[in-house]
Amino acid sequence: MAAKLELKLQEGDPAPDFTAATQDGTEVSLSDFRGRPVVLYFYPRDNTPGCTTEACGFRDHWAELEAAGAVVLGVSTDSVRRHANFARKYELPFRLVADPEHEVVRAYGVEGEKRFMGRTSVGTYRVTFLIGPDGRIRRIWPKVKVKEHAAEVLAALREQA
Repeated sequence: MAAKLELKLQEGDPAPDFTAATQDGTEVSLSDFRGRPVVLYFYPRDNTPGCTTEACGFRDHWAELEAAGAVVLGVSTDSVRRHANFARKYELPFRLVADPEHEVVRAYGVEGEKRFMGRTSVGTYRVTFLIGPDGRIRRIWPKVKVKEHAAEVLAALREQA
């Protein structure tokens, strides 16, 4: 189980900009999407059960998310190559941001001490930020139930439209 997460960012704060590589090797910046809502979801690791369920949920709601005008970006500290394999294996239609230097996870305050099966390590928390077209954080999900999460995000997007 994870230790308690204390987020440094709050709803209404400007979302920290970043530039990083995606699974196809191209770079993406958050500021590229100004004018559109962005679903920025952080997850611990590619090809793990919870992370796969969450990613496939966004994939399965992709048409509706696009219809709502949203951009979906998944972020983990995995490499471009791992992201490429993960995206291909599960036919993910959105970009996965590779953050092996931990710059993006630190900027969003979603990295910290985690405890699992008696072991302590530093890792990425599963947290989602809904960023408005103005670049401000509109909603934060600090606790994610992976099976329902994409539907929750979609509902929040529709509420704010």
